[in-house]
Amino acid sequence: MTTTTSPPVTDTSHVLEVADLSVSFRTEGGTVSAVDKVDLRLDAGEIVGIVGESGCGKSVMAMALAGLLPASAHVTGSARLDGSELLGAKESTLRRIRGRDIAYIFQEPMTSLNPVLTVGRQIGEVLQAHEQLSRARARTRAIELMNLVGIPSAHERVDTYPHQMSGGLRQRVVIAMAVACGPKVLVADEPTTALDVTVQAGILNVLRDLRNGLGTSILFITHDLGVIADIADRVVVMYAGRVVESAPVQDLFDDPRHRYTAGLLQASPKPDRYAGSDRLQEIPGLVPVLSTHPDACTFADRCANASAQCRTSEPPLVGYAGEPQGDHLAACWHPNISGHEENAEER
Repeated sequence: MTTTTSPPVTDTSHVLEVADLSVSFRTEGGTVSAVDKVDLRLDAGEIVGIVGESGCGKSVMAMALAGLLPASAHVTGSARLDGSELLGAKESTLRRIRGRDIAYIFQEPMTSLNPVLTVGRQIGEVLQAHEQLSRARARTRAIELMNLVGIPSAHERVDTYPHQMSGGLRQRVVIAMAVACGPKVLVADEPTTALDVTVQAGILNVLRDLRNGLGTSILFITHDLGVIADIADRVVVMYAGRVVESAPVQDLFDDPRHRYTAGLLQASPKPDRYAGSDRLQEIPGLVPVLSTHPDACTFADRCANASAQCRTSEPPLVGYAGEPQGDHLAACWHPNISGHEENAEER
């Protein structure tokens, strides 16, 4: 993986601060821009939801933070954890950081867990690597962590194998591994995918308890707006590798500014929608090819409000007149604003 860092970021008030992060891959069909100039911040004890349809760059952006992308990835920009630059750091430095300062929960626990090792052994390995605990002490601590994430009869299940557990319990094991060393940042990448609603609610409660009890900051990646509404403090919406909107969760649902965000909300099922003949409203058109990132709005071809300006100039991510700067941002030349001027104060 090739990495180029930007000049140092002077603001270190955030636990995690990402600036101008871009990730591209060279393919036979040309260079694919998977992540394009993403800015992101995460404060202590905050849960930030990263939302967008499949292929928008959510997971690639998250994996770039800790150097988890393959060697074919070209990464530029800056990602600072408590003021220390992650991009371009030595592999030995990143190995110390992974699992201790920044940890990941991936969406499919069966591919994250080793099928030939007990779950207790796998949780214990994290503690042995980062905390230098003995194997016996690591096993005891693994039982404590399994209790922490709500696994019943942890003292018995510590010696079971992943295939002997349900999907919900396996996901809790992965969470226990991720929080074993009390990381500052927890990246939860689709942690509730393919789980039924009861198990999903339990996983979300575990993550909330970890935030409240340990003060862990969480990046929660998902395409499920219902989950975002339930758990996030703030939401970042991505489309075709770019951030198109960022807002406190209630503001985003009450007053979406970007036409793509509005389209996502209109396409989401609502319990009262089916009383009559109403149907879900789909977003017309197709996601643009990532090998062609024009200096324009990437959503223009799918937007009924697109103008010539949208097709020839990329809109900046900014706030709007009469609102606190940095609170609700959107990258749209013709934002969906109720009771506000359509032009941004910085445009």
